[in-house]
Amino acid sequence: MSEVTQTLIDDAQAHSQSESRITARDLRSVFWRSFTLQGSWNYERQQHMGYAFAMSPALKRIYQDPAELGRALQRHLVLFNTTPHLSTFVFGLSIAMEEENQRNPDFNEESINAVKTSLMGPLAGIGDSIFWGSLKVIAAGMGIYFAQQGSILGPILALLVYNIPHILCRWYALKLGYRAGTTWLMRIWQSGLMDRVTYIASIVGLMVVGAMTASMIDITTPLSFTAGQTTMKVQDFIDKILPSLLPLLFTLGMYKLIRKGVNINWILLGTVAFGLLAQRAGPTLTRGNTMQVEDYMNETPLRPAGDADADAGRSLARGAGANGTRRHPHYSDRLRHRHTTAR
Repeated sequence: MSEVTQTLIDDAQAHSQSESRITARDLRSVFWRSFTLQGSWNYERQQHMGYAFAMSPALKRIYQDPAELGRALQRHLVLFNTTPHLSTFVFGLSIAMEEENQRNPDFNEESINAVKTSLMGPLAGIGDSIFWGSLKVIAAGMGIYFAQQGSILGPILALLVYNIPHILCRWYALKLGYRAGTTWLMRIWQSGLMDRVTYIASIVGLMVVGAMTASMIDITTPLSFTAGQTTMKVQDFIDKILPSLLPLLFTLGMYKLIRKGVNINWILLGTVAFGLLAQRAGPTLTRGNTMQVEDYMNETPLRPAGDADADAGRSLARGAGANGTRRHPHYSDRLRHRHTTAR
C-alpha cells in the first residue's frame, strides 16, 4: 500500500466520536438499497450509479444544503466495482467519512474516494472467493442433489444456504464499516489474513466442484469385449483405473470449450444432443449383444422332439451350449440320422 493512500486512510480515521446524525432507519434504507448496486452497471464506471443511489438516504440526512448534497452525490459517481455482498462495508465507511467531512471544514474530501478505491480490490478478492467461488457452488450442489431426488427442498435449501450468510454479511458489514472505520480492515489486510482466507476459500470451492463432478455427472459406457469365455465390461475396466473418469473428461472438455470462447448456448445445445444420441445408442448396443447370446443359447433343433433318444440328444446339446461348449453345426443332423437308423 502506498504512503499516499495510507496518509489518506489516516485522515479518514479522524472520524469524531460526537453524536451522529445518522439514524438506524437511515442505515436500513442504505442496506435495502444496496441490493440495487448492480442495477445500472455499465462498462464506463460499473457500479457508480447503484452506489450513489444506495448512499442517497444517508447523504440527505448529513447535508441539509442542496448544493452540498449535490456535490456529495457527484463525489460518489466515480468508478466503483466490488463484490456486492461486501460492498456495504464501504457504504458504512463512506457514511462515517461524509459525516466527518460535514462537521470538519479541514477534512480532506479526496480521502473518501481514495479509501473506496483502495478497498474495492481487497474486498472483491475476498467476496468473490467466498460467495461466488465457494458458497454459491456449495448451495447449488446441495440444491441439485435434493432436486435430483425429486424433492422440493432442493431449490429452497439452495436459496437459504446462499442467502442467509449473504444477507447477514451485508447488514453487519454496513454496521461494522460505519462504526469501526478503516482501522480493522486495514490491520486484517496488512497481517496477511485476507490472503489466507482467500486461499482457503478457493481450495474449498475447488473441492466442491470436484465432488460435484464425480457425484452429479453420470456418464457410463455399455461397451464390452470378449476374450475366450470371459466377457469384460469397458466401464468396469475404466473404474479400476480411475473411478468417474468419463465425467471428469466430459467436465474438462466443457471447460476447454468455455476457455476457447465457444458460445455457452452452443455448448448447452451440444450437450443435450450428445445426451440424447448416447441414450439411444447405449441400449441399442446392449440389446444387440444380448440378442446374439440368447439366439445362440436357445437354438432350436431341426427335428421336433419325438422319442427319448432324440430328446436326450437335444438336452445334451443345450447343456453343452449353456456350459460354453460350441456345438458342431451338423450335430442335430447326426442325431436325426442316428434316430432313423435305429428305427
